Amino acid sequence: MTTMVEQAAHDERAASLRLGAHIRLLRHARSMTLVQLADATDLSHPFLSQLERGLAQPSLSTLRRVAVALETSPIELIAAADAPDEKAAEVEVHRSDERLVDDGFAATPARTLAHGTRPMHPLEVVGENVSAGEAYVHAEDEFVYVLAGAVRVDVAGDVLTLGRGDSVYYRGGLAHRWWSATGEAYRLLVVKQGPSGWRNA
Repeated sequence: MTTMVEQAAHDERAASLRLGAHIRLLRHARSMTLVQLADATDLSHPFLSQLERGLAQPSLSTLRRVAVALETSPIELIAAADAPDEKAAEVEVHRSDERLVDDGFAATPARTLAHGTRPMHPLEVVGENVSAGEAYVHAEDEFVYVLAGAVRVDVAGDVLTLGRGDSVYYRGGLAHRWWSATGEAYRLLVVKQGPSGWRNA
């Protein structure tokens, strides 16, 4: 009979393995070697090797460095770690009262709306930031739909103003960022394409 402590240890190990596998998938999708990832993150090659094999537990700041180097978000990495070992659920429900997480990556809190390695990563993003902040680039396409408020979206230097019900789709590889157009809060549905090489577990 498995004790609660043994089950917790098993679950933690399984999450570490899923996280490592997803980091490896993203690294391969970016055609990066471990040495290149080590250079980009200022982390050691042996540590990253252990991380990919599920033998290391990264801090949030370390996870952020890895996510930035792999052109993704810690939320996506955490969602991959939280996935079940078996095939990803065919139906996944999220309720409106679920907590948003400040992942320390973008300037705004967000919550993932699908866990695991999926062909797309939907996020709910809430913010009030009035400054443009840092632009982000990733290889995958992305779709942004404004649920509430108004935002300015800068895509490769082209600044668009979007209100409730408006949307924008942009190809991967384009620098992008968004901020409040009015100084008031906004809420977005952001759907990012999954990494190349994705396959359902």
